[in-house]
Amino acid sequence: MGVFVFLPLVLPLSAWPVARLAATRLHPRTATRLLTAVAVVMAVCSMLCLALLMVVGTAQLPGNPLPDGWSDPEVRAAVPHDEVAGRAAIPALAVVAAACARTLRRHRRVTRRARRALAGVPGRTVAVLPDSTPYAYALPGGRGRIVVTTALLAGLAPAERRALFAHERAHLSARHHRHLLAAHLAARANPFLRPLRTAVVYTAERWADEEAARAVGDRRTVARAIGKAALLSPAAPAPTLAALAAAGPVPRRVAALLAPAPVARTWPSAFTSVGLAAWGAAAGALVSAMSSANSAVTLFLVLHAATPL
Repeated sequence: MGVFVFLPLVLPLSAWPVARLAATRLHPRTATRLLTAVAVVMAVCSMLCLALLMVVGTAQLPGNPLPDGWSDPEVRAAVPHDEVAGRAAIPALAVVAAACARTLRRHRRVTRRARRALAGVPGRTVAVLPDSTPYAYALPGGRGRIVVTTALLAGLAPAERRALFAHERAHLSARHHRHLLAAHLAARANPFLRPLRTAVVYTAERWADEEAARAVGDRRTVARAIGKAALLSPAAPAPTLAALAAAGPVPRRVAALLAPAPVARTWPSAFTSVGLAAWGAAAGALVSAMSSANSAVTLFLVLHAATPL
């Protein structure tokens, strides 16, 4: 394997320019799906890399339950600096597992708390809360539910309210909470993937903006609704997750809505800047996956040969 076993740990650095280009040049729907897939693949590959390093680097430690043959010099030679890398991989994996578990627990806890709070509120698809704090978000689960306060509705015109509801319905129908949760978990697994998480938050909001503009039929109305909602509610309510009430960079969203609608292409040509960003992201994910798969297969063959019958 050699030094290539470390490639999945550092390859997510390529996500920085890719996230920027894809978020600004690709259609929001394509960008959200692409960046989420890239983040998940790279996160899984980096965790697999850490697991391989831990297995090879700690097989020779006293009291290790692994087979004795796994501590042979031929096995340790498969990973450069196996002892240092193997021991460092243990706390790294522990930190990653703890961070991902904490994110999942918090997501489930907040979602359950929100559902319990809305249990007695009338309305199966829309819950209007008599609250002086203006905010709105889409609560996933089942058919989903749109939560909005009277304070926010009072600050919007009728057409802007329709745009608001269309935006939140787009979040529910496209299941954006899954994309956001996957991006958050990927960023916990590898800090180099944080730009992808930020980009997915933005592109998911842009996706919902475009769906709302298509439903309402007026891009300027959606832009006004977004701007007013941002001015009325500068921050999400404390009990909600960013995945439930993430506004994203509002000025960029408003500017995008005031511009012509993006072309909904499934996969752009590689001979354009848009295509270069998309194909670069896909190539990075593929290289990371192939590197990890190659390391896993090679290590399996080495460990199988070193294991006594």
